[in-house]
Amino acid sequence: MLLIKDLEKSYGKFQALNKLDLDIKQGEIFGFIGPNGAGKSTTMKIVSGLLTPDSGEVYVDGMDAIKNNKKLKEKIGYMPDFFGVYDNLKAYEYLEFFGSIHGINGKEIKDLSMDLLELVNLENKYDAYVDGLSRGMKQRLCLARCLIHNPQLLILDEPASGMDPRARFEMKNILKNLKDMGKTIIVSSHILSELGEICTNIGIVESGKMVCQGTVEEIMTAVSGNHPIVITVLDKVEEAIKILKEIPKVGKVKFENNKITAAFNGNEEECVILLKMLINNEIPIISFNRESTSLEDIFIKITDKEALKEENSFEN
Repeated sequence: MLLIKDLEKSYGKFQALNKLDLDIKQGEIFGFIGPNGAGKSTTMKIVSGLLTPDSGEVYVDGMDAIKNNKKLKEKIGYMPDFFGVYDNLKAYEYLEFFGSIHGINGKEIKDLSMDLLELVNLENKYDAYVDGLSRGMKQRLCLARCLIHNPQLLILDEPASGMDPRARFEMKNILKNLKDMGKTIIVSSHILSELGEICTNIGIVESGKMVCQGTVEEIMTAVSGNHPIVITVLDKVEEAIKILKEIPKVGKVKFENNKITAAFNGNEEECVILLKMLINNEIPIISFNRESTSLEDIFIKITDKEALKEENSFEN
C-alpha cells in the first residue's frame, strides 16, 4: 500500500529525512515511532502531499505519489496532531463542509455524516457545536472527516494526543474496527504501550533514518534476544552455571548467592528447552523467568546509544 525509497528532506542545514525507506502492506496498522525531531511528521506530510521531498520515491497503492499529487488525495485521509478552528460549526455541519469539498452534497452527505458519526461513537453529538466537544470527541470528529471520501490509507499524527484514558480506549477500538474494514493505517504516537496493543507492524525512525521495521514480536525478539533469564535455585549453583555455559545461545552468566542471571539469545521455545535441561539435570529451581520487555524498552534501546552500550557490556 505504501512504499518509500531513499526519501530525503532538509530544512536549511537540518536534515529531517536521510534516505528513509518504508514498506507498509495493505490492511496493516503501522506504528510509526521515533523521538521528537526524528522525521515522523515530515514523512507523514510528504506522503499526504503537503510537503515535497528533496529526493526519493513515494508510491501509494502502486501510484507515484509525488508526480500524482491530486490523485493522491483521493486515496489518503490525513489527520494532523491539531484539530483546527471550526468552533462555530455543529458536528454535522463540519462533516457536510468537508463533504462539499469532495463533491458530496444533499442527502448523500447527510446520510454519510450520520454513518461516520456512528462509526466514531458521536451519533449523540450530531447537532452539538464543535467548541462544546471534549478533546477526545474533537479528535474522533476529525477522524470521521478523514473518512468522508472513503480513503484506502489513513495517516494519523498523534491521534490520542491529550486524551484521557477513556477517550484513548475508544480511539483504539475505532482503529481496530477500521482495520477490519480493510483500511491501512499509519499511526504516530508517543503512547507506546497502546501502539504495541493495536499495531500489526511498527517502524522506529531516528535522525531521519528507519532503524528497524517489522512486527512487534519480530522487533522485540531481535532487540531483546539477549534479554536476561533470571533463575533462583535452592542449591547446585555451580552445576547450574556449568550447564548454562554449555548452551550456545547463553551469553555472559552472573550470579549472587542462589540467584543466576544469564544473557540468552533464544526464543520462547528455546527458553522452555533450557528450563527442561536444568530440570532433567536435577537442578532444584525455585523460580525461572525471563525479564519482561515492552515497546518502551525496545524504543529506548534502539534510540539510546548509552543504553545499547550497557546492553553490549552485559552480553560480552
